[in-house]
Amino acid sequence: MLPLHLADESRFIHQIFIFFLLFFQQEGTDGFCFGNSIWLMRGLQKRGEFNREEQQRGCFIGATPGFFCCYNIRMMLASWNVNGIRSIHKRGFFMPFIQKEKPDILCLQETKAERGQAEIDLSGYEEYWNSAVRKGYSGTAIFTKEKPLTVELGLPEKIAGEYGLANDGYGDPNKEGRVIAAEFKNFFVVTAYTPNAKEDLSRLTLRHKQWDPAFLSYMRSLDKKKPVIFCGDLNVAHTEEDLANPKANEGEHGFTKEEREGIDNIIRAGFVDSFRHFTPEGKGYYTWWSHFANARARNVGWRIDYVFVSKRLMPKVKKTFILPKYLGSDHCPVGIELK
Repeated sequence: MLPLHLADESRFIHQIFIFFLLFFQQEGTDGFCFGNSIWLMRGLQKRGEFNREEQQRGCFIGATPGFFCCYNIRMMLASWNVNGIRSIHKRGFFMPFIQKEKPDILCLQETKAERGQAEIDLSGYEEYWNSAVRKGYSGTAIFTKEKPLTVELGLPEKIAGEYGLANDGYGDPNKEGRVIAAEFKNFFVVTAYTPNAKEDLSRLTLRHKQWDPAFLSYMRSLDKKKPVIFCGDLNVAHTEEDLANPKANEGEHGFTKEEREGIDNIIRAGFVDSFRHFTPEGKGYYTWWSHFANARARNVGWRIDYVFVSKRLMPKVKKTFILPKYLGSDHCPVGIELK
């Protein structure tokens, strides 16, 4: 056993060592942090005393009694097409998801509302909404525990003009509340709701020739500044493994070669389909189900909701998830955890 004065010095040195270890892990070029990821707390905790929440966050206790260090290595991003935020909240499906999963960033699509129309109390979250000019239609939102550095609504006018996005008879897609980009310290987060090609494919040309290339151009421009995570309902199943009945749906909206080509272009541009990175093969992983023929219970669905990540950010992605247990919408939540 060390003499008392040497033991005190040892504790002090140990505390300093932990502090600088955490500091450089947060600030160094190889580090990753989201928000205030370091806590130094005093109390009566002893080595090895963790609660479940701290274990999930990635906390540890130093050797010195009364000195607690926690480094938050978990950041959860979830995306959900809620098919009407007012409806899903009123029916009691929305808040249980928030309370159980506690996402750090939540990206929503098809909100069909303006801010304040849904009486949701999400204390601790910053809210950003992009609502369609047409009431009760489309719309996106981002709820985040960390305040972004900047927030942009819609596609930049320069890009929209370059690709000729304008009213196509259904409306101007850039006035339908389809995109929000939030800039954080280490990356951009973008929520997106891609225009549906329609059952008669009357909006396929707009999507294939204008929206998809314009959106990808925007993601590339952001990616030049820092890595990008973009997520949402992209209204397309990429491969035959991404829907239950590919042969029957060949050429139908959501599974045309033009729409699938849009995903090919995203991947060629250096963005990674995070779910297929961890689960490269296999059917049965769906995020949308028709309301007809008990499709959800039978898991006859489509994977049309994605989280794409800049390739250089993928080493920070710990896992991906699809959460079909959460009801209230014809879509289910999807997302990633970053370490």
